Amino acid sequence: MTILVAGATGNAGAQVVHELLALGQRVRAITRNAATARLPAGVEVVEADLTRPETIPFEGVTAAHLLASAGDDYAELLTGPDLLRRAEKAGVRRITLVWNGYRSPMEEAVTAGPLEWTVLRPGDFMSNSLAWAESVRREGVVREPFAYARSALVHEGDIGAVAAAVLVRGGHGGRTYALTGPEALSVPEQVATISAAIGREIRYVEQSEAEARDEMLRAGRPAEFADVLLGWKRDMPAEGYTVVPSVEEVLGRPARSFASWAREHADAFR
Repeated sequence: MTILVAGATGNAGAQVVHELLALGQRVRAITRNAATARLPAGVEVVEADLTRPETIPFEGVTAAHLLASAGDDYAELLTGPDLLRRAEKAGVRRITLVWNGYRSPMEEAVTAGPLEWTVLRPGDFMSNSLAWAESVRREGVVREPFAYARSALVHEGDIGAVAAAVLVRGGHGGRTYALTGPEALSVPEQVATISAAIGREIRYVEQSEAEARDEMLRAGRPAEFADVLLGWKRDMPAEGYTVVPSVEEVLGRPARSFASWAREHADAFR
């Protein structure tokens, strides 16, 4: 069967593509810029945009991996009802949806719709730590606010593996899965783990919230996104730091640790 993957060039979406290929599936990847997409051989790449449902090629697709938000500004999608009508008409039977941090209009449309759905609610991605790579290489320093905040980080590969298993094998209709790693870590603990992986000391410097916000704005992040992200970290909800066994329940193996992620990506920090 052909499975459609939205956000196929993102950290998690690329892993969904990888895992589907490993399961022997045909993959149709959609991206807003096909010219810059770097996807494996054999993947059908189509230029399309979730904010324009008429561009989404659902024809011949039996399952689809969708997102609750899209675009560089991570704006919530308001096109869910139209997307789902088009998917149903084309014969799509099963959908996975990755949330955007709260119950969004897209999630409401999917869970109220006619198709077999599974909502995936990953916490912080381990791959977000790659944002520190340049400062670690240049200065041996990580600057982040909220040293006290702990997060049950999830390996992006586990997100991809769960999504692929659900899309291919089914059996998870009507379920919402929080996805976490096996432990909740503070930023200083994450820094120490990366330090151990590269065999070099890394200093943690706690930023103020204002400093962190200014840095995100300078990097081109929208102000609204920066405020939401900082608010999440400042007052972390229980679901952000509570470890759950969903990855193991779906895949039959434990979730991967941050230490294993750090070893896999050690060269990025050297």
